[in-house]
This record gives sequence, structure tokens and C-alpha cells, in this order.
Amino acid sequence: MMDPLYRRLYGALLALMFRIPPERIHRAMARLISWVGRVNLLRALVARVLVVDDPVLRTRVFGIDFPAPLGLAAGFDKNAEAVDAWGALGFGFAEVGTVTGEPQPGNPAPRLFRLPQDRALVNRMGFNNHGAGAAANLLKQRKATTTMVPIGANIGKTKAVPASDAVADYLISARLLAPLAEFLVVNVSSPNTPGLRDLQAVESLRPLLGAVLGAVDIPVLVKIAPDLVDEDIDEIADLALELGLAGIVCTNTTISRDGLVSAPSDVERYGAGGLSGAPLADRSLEVLRRLYARVGTRMALISVGGIETPEQAWERICAGASLIQGYTGFIYGGPLWTKQIHRGLAQRVRDAGYGSISDAVGSAAAKR
Repeated sequence: MMDPLYRRLYGALLALMFRIPPERIHRAMARLISWVGRVNLLRALVARVLVVDDPVLRTRVFGIDFPAPLGLAAGFDKNAEAVDAWGALGFGFAEVGTVTGEPQPGNPAPRLFRLPQDRALVNRMGFNNHGAGAAANLLKQRKATTTMVPIGANIGKTKAVPASDAVADYLISARLLAPLAEFLVVNVSSPNTPGLRDLQAVESLRPLLGAVLGAVDIPVLVKIAPDLVDEDIDEIADLALELGLAGIVCTNTTISRDGLVSAPSDVERYGAGGLSGAPLADRSLEVLRRLYARVGTRMALISVGGIETPEQAWERICAGASLIQGYTGFIYGGPLWTKQIHRGLAQRVRDAGYGSISDAVGSAAAKR
């Protein structure tokens, strides 16, 4: 368990940070994290404190070696400005973006909201980013360091581009970023770009994924929404197998507001957007289990959504996740969160008698 003193101290710090508008504090923290990555000595000192270097956590997924299974989910490092810092902060990999073919400002502010009683966030950012060209330029500047971890690039559709030109738009980002990233994630599941989720329909998804696969030579995954009905999840799983995708990222944020304990007036005032954090945990786990029952070991599954504790992380691994991700859990858990998760996972691997965490993937499904 996380040290009680740390929980109290970080809880007090979080309360102070929550007095600052969400986007403003996010920008400040992003600059600080980017600075950690750029200063060699500072990066090394932070890594010494936060990195859990344990051989049982190392895993090889879709041909890539990951030092640990917990990665940073897309949405935090939208412009690939802090890629040298995430390994030092204890993450086993990071996913930058979402990046679009053209720069865009995103939706009007305010567009990021906190629900602390639910340990959740609501965002309708709208893929605000500097564009694929700018992200590619920053990725070219990556330094090889002892804390470097695999970097994935999450790509989405430029809002102004009509659905009929979506494939060409995605290909701009794919071609620019694939030579500079270890894997590529095709995002068709954000609720904040009008019409984007329509691309999850198999008849739209097939030509898009086929085009991206034909344009790059790194592993390609697709990220899906938790709000899909089970039959649509099955169809996407079957399509991913048919096309030979490396994996599926499950899941993105949800448009549902079911089960929240926050004041209904607050939830209504914040309005539309994707909900992330603890309330997403149950549905994200359900989608993971359904996908693993469908695809088994034939492709990798990356589980994201509501993971806060080592117990939840271990449950995802045993349910079929080869890798896991977090973003909101990092906000509410603080700088020691990755260390807590990875230490807990390493202990559970050993307690279960496994030689590595990869041996545990899908173990709960095998027992059913």
C-alpha cells in the first residue's frame, strides 16, 4: 500500500492544485515534466527514486521490449514534448497524442473539469495539438538515455476534415510519426470530435485500418470506446484479427454518467465530454474480458480506464491485458503512483509463482 504520510501530503498538495483551473495546472505540470526529461542529472535522480527495475516486470509485446507494463495513456503529452521524462517517472512506456494531420486549437475553453468525489475527470478537449509535423520534429530530437522507454503515437482525425477524407488525413500523421515511434494507435473513439466514433463501424474502420497498415512498418493498434455494444466489440475484434493488427487499446473515455456520486448539478454544469477515472473501471474491465474471450493470445490487449491500485492492475493482467495504461490515476495518485503499481505487480507475480508478468496474462480467463 502507498505510504500513509505520502497520501496525506499529496492529498494536501492536490487540494491546492485543484484551486487552479484544470488546464492551467496541467500546462504547468507538463512544462515541469518536460524540464525533468531535458536535464540529464535531474532525470537520473528522479528515475532513481521512481523506477522499479525488476526483471519479472519486463515483457515483450508485439515485438517490442517493455521494461514494465504500466504506460502513460494518450492525452497528457499531446505534442510529444516530454518523451524523455516518462521513463524517469516510472512508466514502462508512453503514448503521445492524440495527434492530428493538421494543427488545431481544439474545442473552446473551459473544456477540462474535475470530479474529485469520483476521482474522475471530464474533458472535451477536441484533439488540441500542434499537428503531426510538429510532433514529428520533437520526436526526432529524442535522446537515448537509460530511462528511455518505448513511445507510441496516437493519431486521430482533424476536425475540419470531412469523414470522406478521413483516411487521407490519418495517413498524414501515420507517415510522419511511424518512422519515429515504436507503435501506432489509431484513435476512432474520442467523443469530442464530431462523427469520429462513427469510424468504429466496421464498414468505415476496414479501409482506414487497411490504409494505415499498408503505409507503415511498425505495430498498429486501434483504440475503442467503452460505450460500444457487445456485438460491435466482437465485430471490431474479428476485423482486427482479419487485418493482422498488433492489438486493441480498450478503452477510451465514456459519455456515460451512470453511478457518479458527485453533485448532479456539477455534472450537468460541466456538460458534454469524455469521463475518465475510477467510474470507468468496471466497464473497461468488462470490455477487456470480452475482447480476450474473442481474440485470446492472437493479439495484444492494452487495458486503460479506472486503474488506480495494484489490485486493479493485476486484475487487468490476469483478465488478458498484456499492458496497462493510466492518466487520471496518475493525476489523483501523484508521482509515486507508478512505483506503487509496479511494486505491487512484481509482488503478485512472485506470490502467484510466475517467472514473469507475461506468464500471468489471461490466467484468470484460463481458470474459468
